[in-house]
Amino acid sequence: MGGRNADGRPRLFGTDGIRGRAGEGWLREDRAAVLGRAVAAVLGESLPGTPRALIGHDGRRSGPGLLAAIGHGMAEAGFHVDGVGLITTPGLAVLTRDGDYAVGVMISASHNPAHDNGIKIFDEHGGKLGDDVEDAIQRYVEAHGEPVRERRGARHGEAVLESKYVEYLLRIASDLDLSGLRIVLDCANGGGSHVAPRTLEALGADLTLIAADPDGDNINRDCGSTKPQALQAAVIELGADLGVALDGDGDRCVLVDERGELVDGDAMLTLLAIDAKQRRLLTGDAIVATVMSNKGLHKALSEAGVGVHTVGVGDRRVVEGLRQHGLSLGGEQSGHVLFEVDQDPGDQRPSALIGDGTLTALRVMAAMRRAGTSLSTLAGTFRAFPQVLVNQVVADKPPFEELPGVLDEVRRIESELGDEGRVLLRYSGTESLARVMVEGPDEALILSYADGLAAIIAARIADR
Repeated sequence: MGGRNADGRPRLFGTDGIRGRAGEGWLREDRAAVLGRAVAAVLGESLPGTPRALIGHDGRRSGPGLLAAIGHGMAEAGFHVDGVGLITTPGLAVLTRDGDYAVGVMISASHNPAHDNGIKIFDEHGGKLGDDVEDAIQRYVEAHGEPVRERRGARHGEAVLESKYVEYLLRIASDLDLSGLRIVLDCANGGGSHVAPRTLEALGADLTLIAADPDGDNINRDCGSTKPQALQAAVIELGADLGVALDGDGDRCVLVDERGELVDGDAMLTLLAIDAKQRRLLTGDAIVATVMSNKGLHKALSEAGVGVHTVGVGDRRVVEGLRQHGLSLGGEQSGHVLFEVDQDPGDQRPSALIGDGTLTALRVMAAMRRAGTSLSTLAGTFRAFPQVLVNQVVADKPPFEELPGVLDEVRRIESELGDEGRVLLRYSGTESLARVMVEGPDEALILSYADGLAAIIAARIADR
């Protein structure tokens, strides 16, 4: 859970839906069924006939059971429910929108370990719900907490729906030929384990797969975008042109160049923005990035004549920034990159914003093909300032200004770093962590700053 409602009560929904330990709280199957009923009741209230819902999951053992439970709850509220099974979060969102579903539910905890899970809810447009709708769902479950008795669950159509999303990605990348490109793909044993390989192979890639066999327990285990070391080793060993690492639910990726060096979200945003500007396709000659983005991104894009609008952390904030400024490209250092994608001819809906790890990788490969150069050369326009991030486990999340001495220490560090560095403090929206980021010219120095600041935060919270 995250934050508080307007009346001061703890919110059921965090920054990215509901997330926690599978089998506990709202991720217990009986309570997930109650939540499913509430989602259907709130979102289907004004809909005629029998509304339709689509539910999918990533590679966690708890996913199918939660899918069935949520399906039972939605069926009790009068919905017809389809289950897509193993899918990526962006795949679920697009299939919801293009399949004329009233609601989509993705069961995933993204890059978290296998014992966790989460629930993300999408509206009929494939977008995340607003706070007001989430609060209405919370009020409903608090008022109607009785057990779900309906046992009709989801009708499964995995093969057909999965193929529809592969076809969607191939339409977007219809001009891209990957013949002769040697690629190592790490699917994190997650939701992209079927869709991503099918897409790259259809485009002609010489593909080697790792971590593409989910068994329920191996999602994100020593693999994926947060642990790309095995991918880096494989790229070097096989002499591949590049490597692609998805996260557990496939909405982000990081790349590995032919030398085995990591290419993160900041580097991808930089090269994609410059490529789009050179082709006069960068709307507003600007992008949206978050406060976590490295100063190197700002420097490289400034030199290329590209503006940067900075927003808070999270893809929801990036989407808000893109909509507010009328832009077409944005993202996060983590590798979650969002693009504006045109609809099919004749589709009267506005252009869609999609954040998909496979699509991000395809866009970078297309830029490589246009430039006729290697990934290391293309990504070389981005030079990262040294940056460290320390995650401090915390029992509570009070405002940092309420912790004695914390902001004084931040001011002291920033005074010593001057224009060559900065400090950023924030709490994780999905985990019990305080994140301390320090950027500056000397890695050993900024690590000592970050460790010291994290220790002060932990001590002050413990003293409360």
